[in-house]
Formats: sequence, C-alpha cells, structure tokens
Amino acid sequence: MKQELLEERKKRMAELLADPAYVPMKLKELAILLGIPKEQRDELKEVMDALVAEGKAGISKKGKYGRPESFSLTGVFSGTSKGFGFVAIEGWAEDVFIPPDKTGGALNGDTVRIVTENGKKGRRTEGTVIRVLERANEKLVGYYQKSKNFGFVVPDNQKIGCDVFIPQGKDMGAVTGHKVVVNITDFKDGKQNPEGKIVEILGHINDPGVDILSIVRAYELPEEFPDEVMAQVEGQIPDAVPEKDKAGRLDLRDVPMVTIDGEDAKDLDDAVSLSKETGGGRTVYRLGVHIADVSHYVTENSPLDKEALRRGTSVYLVDRVIPMLPHRLSNGICSLNAGEDRLALSCLMEFDGAGRMVSHRIAETVIRVDRRMSYTDVNQIITYEDQETMERYEELVPMFFLMKELADLLRANRMKRGAIDFDFPESKILLDEKGKPLEIRPYERNAATRLIEDFMLAANETVAEDYFWQEVPFLYRTHDVPDPEKMKSLAVFINNFGYTVRSQKGEIHPGELQKLLGKIEGTPEEALLSRLVLRSMKQAKYTVINSGHFGLAAKYYTHFTSPIRRYPDLQIHRIIKENLRGGLSGKRMGHYERLLPEVAVKTSALERRADEAERETDKLKKCEYMSRFVGEEFDGVISGVTSWGFYVELPNTVEGLVRVNDLTGDYYLFDEHSLELKGEMTRRTFKLGQKVRVRVTGTDKFSRTVDFAWVGDCPAKQEE
Repeated sequence: MKQELLEERKKRMAELLADPAYVPMKLKELAILLGIPKEQRDELKEVMDALVAEGKAGISKKGKYGRPESFSLTGVFSGTSKGFGFVAIEGWAEDVFIPPDKTGGALNGDTVRIVTENGKKGRRTEGTVIRVLERANEKLVGYYQKSKNFGFVVPDNQKIGCDVFIPQGKDMGAVTGHKVVVNITDFKDGKQNPEGKIVEILGHINDPGVDILSIVRAYELPEEFPDEVMAQVEGQIPDAVPEKDKAGRLDLRDVPMVTIDGEDAKDLDDAVSLSKETGGGRTVYRLGVHIADVSHYVTENSPLDKEALRRGTSVYLVDRVIPMLPHRLSNGICSLNAGEDRLALSCLMEFDGAGRMVSHRIAETVIRVDRRMSYTDVNQIITYEDQETMERYEELVPMFFLMKELADLLRANRMKRGAIDFDFPESKILLDEKGKPLEIRPYERNAATRLIEDFMLAANETVAEDYFWQEVPFLYRTHDVPDPEKMKSLAVFINNFGYTVRSQKGEIHPGELQKLLGKIEGTPEEALLSRLVLRSMKQAKYTVINSGHFGLAAKYYTHFTSPIRRYPDLQIHRIIKENLRGGLSGKRMGHYERLLPEVAVKTSALERRADEAERETDKLKKCEYMSRFVGEEFDGVISGVTSWGFYVELPNTVEGLVRVNDLTGDYYLFDEHSLELKGEMTRRTFKLGQKVRVRVTGTDKFSRTVDFAWVGDCPAKQEE
C-alpha cells in the first residue's frame, strides 16, 4: 500500500476508534462494519497493525482492536545498553519486550503505560510504550565528553540506554574526563537523545575517591546531615546519661555483659549476658540481649527522626560508611561503650537444658558493659582455647564457653525445624589511603560471629511472637515462599550434579533446601549451588502482616536488634516502649496502623538501594584490582552460563566473563535446558561448577566488568 493511502486510512480508522460509540472489534467485525470485502482485509490489517505499532490503537489477547487506553498495561521499564528494553507487569510471568523504536523515550526504571501485540507462538510478547507515567532518572551521574560547542554525558548506569546531550553554556565548564551530575531538562521522545544540564562536577575520573563518590551521587545517598538535625544533636543529645533518665528502669549494671563486634566497629548497639543454673533436675540458661535505646533520643517527628526515615539504613560502602544517625549518637551516647552507663531495651530470655524457651521479659533497662570484645578474640577462646587470649579475659572465659554451649543448642533447634544457613564467603576489599585496592579476600564467618547471630535471631523471634499475640500494630521481617517455577528450575539444574529436592504441589519446605546445602558442604560445587539456591528465593522485606520467614523456617520474625543502623528497629522500639508504659490507646493504635504500611514499603526500598550501592562499589574495586593482573592466569569455577559466554569466579570472589566469540576451534551452542555451552564438532562442554583456567584479558571501569579468556582445564582435571 502506498504511504499516502496508508496515512489517509490510518487517520480515518483512528477517528473511528476515538468515537465514544465504538466498541472493541475483531478484524472481521471491523471489515463487515466498514463493508470491506475479504480480498482487501489484508490491507485493513496493515492499517490496524500500523496504528498499534504507533501506540494509537490497542489489541486485546482475543484480537479485538480498540483505543490504546482500553488495552494498556502499566509496568516498570528496564532498559538495555542496546536500546531495546523490557517492561515488568505485575502478575505476568514474562516481561514484555520493547523494541528500540517503540520505547517512547522511556529510560531505565521509568513507570510506563504500554500496549501489547499478540505474541506469536514461540516468541515473547512485544509492546509499545504509549506514555511515561513517572520518571526515575531526572538526575544521573556519568562521564562527560566535550565536542566543539556542546557535549554528551555517558551515564554510569548503562541501562539508561542513551547518552545525554549537553547544550553550549549548560556544562559548568566541564572538560572531557570529568565525572558529573546531570539534571535532565527534556526527555525528548526516544528518537533524539535526552537533553540536560550539568549541576555538579565531581572531579576527574582518575582522581582518588571520585569513583565511589559517583556511585554515592548516582544512588542519591545522603551524606551531610541537614542543619536542623545537627542543631537538635548539639542542643538535645547529652554526652553521658543523666540520672533522671535512669529512673524507673530495670537496673542491670551489676550483670556481667559484653559487646562482641568486628575490630573496626564503632556503633556498638547490642550487648549480651548469660548465666546458667542447674538444680532439682532442671537446667536454666538466662540470656540477655541488650539493645541501645535509640528511641529515647530520636523521638517521633523530630528532625532526627525524619532524617533517619529518609535514609532508612546505614550504608556500608567499601571505603566509607554513610550512617543513618549522626556520629554523636551512633558512636556516642547510643553506643554501648564499655564502663559507661547506657539506656537499653533488653530482651531477657530463659531456656531449658534442650535450648527451648520457657519464659521471657522485655524491659527498659540501664546497663554497663564490662568489656568490648572482638569476634577474633572470642573465636580464639571458644574455638582454639588460645592461652594468651584466655588469660587476658580470664574473668569472662566461663561465660564465653557457656555462650557457645547455648548457641549450639539454639542453632541445632533452628536447623531441626528446617532453617536455611547460607555460609559462603563474602569478600573483604582492603584499600590504601588513596582508595586503591590492595587485596581482595574472602571474609568468612567464625564461631563468634555465629554465636552473636544465634542470640540476635532468638531475640528477634521472641519480640515478634510476643507482639503478634498482643495484636498490636507492628513491623515484621517477612520472607515469602519461593516461586514454584524457580524452584522447579533449580530442581532440574541440581539434578545435573546428582542432587534432588522434594516438593509437594509445587511448594518446597525450607528443610529440603537445608538438606541440599548440607549435602554439598565441602564439595567443589558448594559455593556455586549455594548462590543458585539463594537467587532462587524471594527477597526478604518489611511488612505489617506477619506471613512468616521462609529462610529461617520461623512463624514470627522482626528486626529488633539494630536501631542505630536500621529504621524499622527504631520504629518498633517506640511501639514496645509505649506498650510497656501502660499500653497503647485506641488513638495511638490507629496512628501506627496508618503510619506503619508506608514505613514498611519505604524502608524495604531503601534497603534495596543500599544493597545495590554496596554491590556496585564492590564490583568497581574488584574491577580496578584485576586491572593490574591483565595477562596473568588463574584457576576458577564456572559460575554462570549464557548464550553469549560463561562467567568464571576466582577464589577471591572476583567474577569475569569468557565470551563465546573468543572460544576458538569450534562453534558453541547454548543449551538452555542444561545451562551449558556445547561445541558442535568437539562436543566439548562448559557448564556450571566446572573448574577452568583463565587469563585476564581486560577490565572496564565504566561497566565494572572483568574479561577473561579460556586457557584450558585446571591442572587437577588434566591429570584425571
């Protein structure tokens, strides 16, 4: 059909669709309505398909054409560096594919309205963005490239999918190589680059600290505290606890207790105490978990409280901490420093000889920590019985062994009910004074870190169960049952390694996953399969409805133990204290019922933001670290296989990509069912868990990626 005729017919059909009396019709019904003979229906279809492609018409799953808004869907757009994208629709198992010419100017993270086309058999559903409802990228961070009279900013987030045009006079004097913050002033329509102006120059890309600062700005992590917050800190926060604040509290200053943290920790918000009584044929362990009473100083709706909610959590980047609360609180009056009186909220629990809870009490207390202990020293005592360390802490050694005794019982009970315990190493990146990475090594848990985890988990469960049965508005930490499809894929995959998991009606008990982790412990594939199990599960979040915690196999769970660095903990401390002081009135119950849903959603989102920023800084420093090893060879394990290549993880937790195009001597095809690459002629395979030797061929600071070349199998495999 000629273009002129097509445009004329499109205009007429668009007018018909816009008529208020029009109801959605199939192509055949439209043809009958318009008197179009059978032999010309292909032309009508061409017109209607063109309107759908332009977002001027919509088509239902039954093939009925109507106004675009009649069949539109709302979702979140995820862009790619290649220009196309996907839209995630609530309740849809598969994302909708958006071709490059149909993005409507949407950028990564935008909330959009789309219309979809009928998905052909074997092909994913395609769609067209007809409207951007909410922008996620009004401000972004990137690398500036200057031309003669204008410039472009290449976004750090490559999913944005396009560079931002900077007109003359809007560059603040930036030069090529500067990392900058840009405000987008005109998003255009997807056919042109968005336009913006530079509002901050962070420094040159090679300047020390600029790389991390770029991530801080990109994730809009707040750094300096507002003036009104600091004014409240200076005017209202004391350096020591006044006597009047101790009145009416349970006095536990004579109870022996310690803090156990990492050597470099400064915000000590939890202390533990433990004693044991035996007699009359029974044993009682009395465990105290004492948490800094932050809510005494951060009162509701104060500047400190509003800023803490805005931050949601402390963020631990590789070279800095961005705290939720100012240092005068987190490192001062709210830190449980040894030898100083401190206000606390204590969970006092009694367990029998089998580690079963028999009673508990939650109370406002005043405490005095005896010693500040490190994980290293406690581990030296309870694991290695190091004589020098034991002599240094002689008066506390019996309590540490008692703690190990109870912790072992609590952990055994938790495992018995099916809780999942992931124990693969995290990475610890050591930097020099200029921020250059010196070393990357696995940071593994020890007996002391597990001991504290066991006690904190016990306190969190106890508090959650107590307040659930009191039917008080509360915040819970929930972890939903995994998606059955993901569990099915996991079961198929682990079968390649000779393992199985049982499910009932598509659902799996956490105990099955725990058994799997027990079977793979100590095997070469342990780290890989542990991560795959973790990725197959849903993300934990904060909710006002107690739906249980799948990973812990717990009916009741909350976050009570870290109010210095997590806002939900601070919020529930307020509820607990109000309840302890005479109960919550109907008015206050209503207040929390209105307030908590918003807090749950907001803090869950802020937690995800912090996690992403932490991961990005780790990837950045790992990439920078590996740049010095270009040309060198390492042994690693295949941690991921895709159609474009396979990922290899080194013992220091660095992950890099071997591209399929760089695999010579054969043509490799991706087997989606078994998740492996197979050579057509040699039948050589590359699959998850396989040990390989690779050479570092390059690194990219912009994409934060490491490139490997496959050298061969590991020497051990060659010998076999």
